Amino acid sequence: MSQADNGWRDFHWASAEGLTLHARDYPAAAGEGRLPVVCLHGLTRNARDFDALAPWIAARGRRVLAADVRGRGLSDRDPAASYWLPTYADDVRRMAEALGIEQAIFIGTSMGGLIMMELAATTPTLIAGAVINDVGPVLAAEGLARIGTYVGNAPAFDSWDAAATYLERQNETALPHYRAEDWGRMARRMFRDADGRVAADYDPAIAAAFGTGPLPADPWERWHGLASGRPLLLLRGGLSDLLAAGDATRMITEHAGARLREVPNVGHAPMLDEPEALAAIGQFLDEVP
Repeated sequence: MSQADNGWRDFHWASAEGLTLHARDYPAAAGEGRLPVVCLHGLTRNARDFDALAPWIAARGRRVLAADVRGRGLSDRDPAASYWLPTYADDVRRMAEALGIEQAIFIGTSMGGLIMMELAATTPTLIAGAVINDVGPVLAAEGLARIGTYVGNAPAFDSWDAAATYLERQNETALPHYRAEDWGRMARRMFRDADGRVAADYDPAIAAAFGTGPLPADPWERWHGLASGRPLLLLRGGLSDLLAAGDATRMITEHAGARLREVPNVGHAPMLDEPEALAAIGQFLDEVP
C-alpha cells in the first residue's frame, strides 16, 4: 500500500483472471474496532465518487474501502470485457479476502447496489448491513433509456471546462442545485487526463454489457435475499427516473430492518453529500456494529 497525502492508502488486489484492481483505503480516525464500510460506485463512476462521503465516515470511526470496479478508475480494463454483476461481486469478495475482512457494511450507488444484491446471494456472511442508493430490482424504463444514451459514448474534450459543460447538460435535471464549481468537481471525479485530452475514466466496452448481461430469474428474490435479516437503508432521489417511488416502498415492505429515506430535489442518483443523505447514513451507521 502507498499512503496518499489526502488521507487514504492505495490498495491493489488481483481478480480471478489476474487483473490488478484498486481501492482507496481510508483508515478509521478512532481505530478499527467497528465494522468497516465498503463503497461501490455506479456504472460510469469510480472510487472518487466517494471523495466527500468516505473521509466523513472514516472521521466517525470506521475504516472505508472505496473500490474502483474493474474497467474504471485505477483498476485494470478487462480485455475480455467481462463486465457483469457476478464478476463484479467476485472481485469485491476477493478484495475483502485479501484484506482479511470477514464482515462489512456496504454502501452501493446504482450499479453498486446491484452488485450488493449479487454478493448477498453468493457470499451472504460478508454483508452485515447495507445502504442502497437509488436502485432496486426493477429499473424504470425512462432511466435506463437515459443512461443508454451516454454510456460508452462520452467524447474526449480539450479542456476540463468543456467536460464540466458536458456533464451539466447531461445531469442538470437530476442535480438542479449544482453550480459551475460543482460541475467542475464532478468532471475531476469522472474524467482523467489522457494524452493531453480529458476523457471519461472508464472502459467504453462496459456499454456492450449494459442491458444485455445475465440477470437473475427473479430480481425481487435477489432483493429479498439482501434485505432479509440485515439492517438496511434505502435512499431514493425525490426526482429519480430509475427507481420508482412505488417500487421503493415495496422494497422495504416485509423487512423489519429496512427503512426508506428520500433525498429531496435530487434525481438519479444522490451524490451522498446532501444533508438529508448524510443525516440518514449517519443515523444508520450509529445503529449498526
